[in-house]
Amino acid sequence: MISEELARRARALTEAGEPFVTATVVRARHPTSAQPGNVALVRADGTIEGFVGGVCAEQSVRAYSLRAIEAGEPLLLRIEPEAGEDEVGEDGAVTVRNPCLSGGALEIFLEPLLPKPRVTVLGESPIAASLRRLAAEVGLDVGADAVLAGPRAGDLALLVAAHGRDELGALRSGLELGLPYVGLVASPRRGAGVLDELRGTGVPDELLARVDTPAGVEIGAQTPAEIAVSILAQIISVRRRGGASQPASWEAPNEPLTATDPVCGMTVAIGPGTITAQVGGETFHFCCEGCRDRFLERAAA
Repeated sequence: MISEELARRARALTEAGEPFVTATVVRARHPTSAQPGNVALVRADGTIEGFVGGVCAEQSVRAYSLRAIEAGEPLLLRIEPEAGEDEVGEDGAVTVRNPCLSGGALEIFLEPLLPKPRVTVLGESPIAASLRRLAAEVGLDVGADAVLAGPRAGDLALLVAAHGRDELGALRSGLELGLPYVGLVASPRRGAGVLDELRGTGVPDELLARVDTPAGVEIGAQTPAEIAVSILAQIISVRRRGGASQPASWEAPNEPLTATDPVCGMTVAIGPGTITAQVGGETFHFCCEGCRDRFLERAAA
């Protein structure tokens, strides 16, 4: 069960828009120092706060938590003491071999919590109100400050539904920021007129071509709510098909860097706190100080 301190920490990370993994021990086969219900938070830099096992188990939790963040999918991590290679299943589970464990085994559920992609909706029209109401239902963040802040670097999308009020500046800003989606709620005729005005202010045609107007997927929508649904469908398409699955308010991690402990064969995440040794100009990474010491003893022999 998560402690009050860790729960506060999780809320703080969520409010700061920082991705992390909640790692929960769901099964423990003795002898092992972890117990079912033990919880830790794993941040995107590999830092672990809380307890889900000893230093060797932590290495596996760190490595696969970073992969869960990168994939955006939960994972059941099984840590077994028998020697052998890691086995990745098709059912959202992976089994790793940890010969450093003292005969026990662990099952740890890794749940990534990622910031919601931000969508800035400008305007006070009924369509804008419907968008703000429905966006949360599909996992999008429409901040209360969006109208005042305007489009921001890192937003997934900008939707202008202001019916002529302050449209040009907002659209230009969204295009120059390179947001994945920029939409304008307008009739085909008025939308073309707005694009002509932007062209007259020096916005190049290659940027103007990115403005979706009339905004949304053509579904024959008529009511504000139906139009909002069509626009959200377009934004979801951009998010899922265009590689914009995560907000750019944090730097999405590349594929996690890992190494193999040359002594025990464990997969080790490379990051802050990883135990290393330099031998012959090469850097080696280890799951624990014991493996590093044994490696150095062999190297010196």
